[in-house]
Formats: sequence, C-alpha cells, structure tokens
Amino acid sequence: MINEAELAKMIKDAKDGDKERKFKQTLEMYVILKDIDVKKGFAMNETIQLPKKLSKPTTVCVMAGGDMGLKAKSANADRVVSGDELNTLAANKREARKFINNYDFFLADTQLMTTVGKVLGQLLGPRGKMPIPVPFNAPIESFLDRFRSSIRVKVKNSLSMSCKIGDETMDDGDLAANAHAVLNAIEKKLPSGDKNIRRVIVKTSMGKPVKQVQQARK
Repeated sequence: MINEAELAKMIKDAKDGDKERKFKQTLEMYVILKDIDVKKGFAMNETIQLPKKLSKPTTVCVMAGGDMGLKAKSANADRVVSGDELNTLAANKREARKFINNYDFFLADTQLMTTVGKVLGQLLGPRGKMPIPVPFNAPIESFLDRFRSSIRVKVKNSLSMSCKIGDETMDDGDLAANAHAVLNAIEKKLPSGDKNIRRVIVKTSMGKPVKQVQQARK
C-alpha cells in the first residue's frame, strides 16, 4: 500500500500545483478500485475516525430529549432534536430531506430509535445516515468528539470512492496521516486488501488531480 511519505508528497504537489483561491479549499482523496464485481452486491458504508482533527469538524445532530438532550446542547452539538420535533419533521417530507442533508452524522438516544425508524427511516436509510444509538447513560460528549473528527466512506455500484481528508491550511503530514488511516480502513473491507486498489488520487477542491505513481509489481 502507498505509505504516508508518498501521500504527503502527493498532497504537497496538489497544493503547489493550484493557484491561490479566495476561499479555503478542502483536500480530497479518490480511490479507484479493481477486480471487484459490484453487480454481485459489494458495497461499503464505513465511518472512519481520522487521527488528525479537521479544522472544520463534521456536523453532528443528536436526537434526544431529557438529560441527554441537555448534555448534547452543552457540548455544542450542531443540533439537538427531541421526539416531538421528529414527529413534526415527519409531517413535511421536504423539510425532513433538507434537515437530513444538513448533517453528516446522527446520534440518537436508544429510547428514540424506534421513533426515528418509523418517522425518518425511509429517508435516512437510503442515504446511509441511520443514527448511531447512544445508551441513556453513555457520555454523549465523547460520542460527539469522536464523530466530529470522522468521515463516511461509501462504495455502491461503482469502482471508485471519494472523501475529504482535511483542508489546505492543515499540515501536509497531518493530511497524509488522515489519508493513510482511510486507506487502512478501506483495505480491511476489500476482498483482497490493497490488491483491489488500482490507484489513489488527491486534489484540492478546484485543483488538478495528482495521481499515485504506479510501481511495477514483482
């Protein structure tokens, strides 16, 4: 598998090869797969915690009331939704879709999971965003901290995947560490590990792609 030093070089080349923009660009990684028959149902929907925190954390919504809801608000969850609010959302499909698209991850009090499944399951499921259940006495702050530095990687009906590994203000080594962690996690889910990875590509949001240098296998 490609190592962190190689990834850091690709990331540096991607940054150096792009002109200065008026906004902060993300660094994106693309992984092209091979020798996998997606028609036979191969799919991937993995949540991966990155070793280096993102300068802009992912967005997390907590579905909870009572003590957990109060603690989630104190921990600055991006949004806290009660059971009553869930039922209100269910009555307006357009608002429900907009609500779901606004957040990267959802956490839910285990006591609300049945309600979530009934009122929003048909919308959350196909998007791969079903909430992670949180026991009533679990430290919601720890869950929030974990998912704020996590990303989701999905593969379905395609031999490629893409994800954000950070932004251009981050150190090249930190970005490489995040990219390497993602690749490690992906490898473990592939039938033949790194042999199923054809190529790795990194790029800034608006920049040109930098492709992994291919080496002949012995």
